[in-house]
Amino acid sequence: MVQFRLQKQYPRHSPPHLIENQDYYLITAACYEHKHRLNTPTRRQELWNRLFETLTDQGIEVRAWVILPNHYHLLISTVEFKWLSQQLRLIHGRFARQWNIEDCCTGKVWCSYSDRAIPSERHYYTTLNYIHYNPVKHNQVQSPYEWHESSVHWYLKDKGREWLRSCWVQYQVRDYGKNWDNFSL
Repeated sequence: MVQFRLQKQYPRHSPPHLIENQDYYLITAACYEHKHRLNTPTRRQELWNRLFETLTDQGIEVRAWVILPNHYHLLISTVEFKWLSQQLRLIHGRFARQWNIEDCCTGKVWCSYSDRAIPSERHYYTTLNYIHYNPVKHNQVQSPYEWHESSVHWYLKDKGREWLRSCWVQYQVRDYGKNWDNFSL
């Protein structure tokens, strides 16, 4: 994949935004080398608070989210990518500095973020389920309801467990993410 990006003259770790003008996007950011730098509930909550505040101040609607020890996912409404890139660099930079000081270390904390357009209702709800199931997928918990840094609790409160179950059955995750560019989910 890296060779493909270089051949196309794309940045090594920042894929281009090939599909714009969709209503929703999945934003993913990972810690450098997938190290567990978001290793406490406090760090995850602080990051979430800053992300939520920054996005909603600009009128961006956060539809789903999860923050894990080494990455996070956001399902958000339409965004201006140049602005988003700048804001994520600022947020990531602030926390990288803070965590390096707290951990008495130096070095890179974040990789650049990636985005995926959500072109259909099916893809939207499958993405919602993927985000909520992510803590289970990464062996953090046995049930999505056990992970506190996730929007699954918003949906549980607002829509109820039966709605979440129905959504899970109708829009199964299966191999979600395996073929990112295949929008026929």
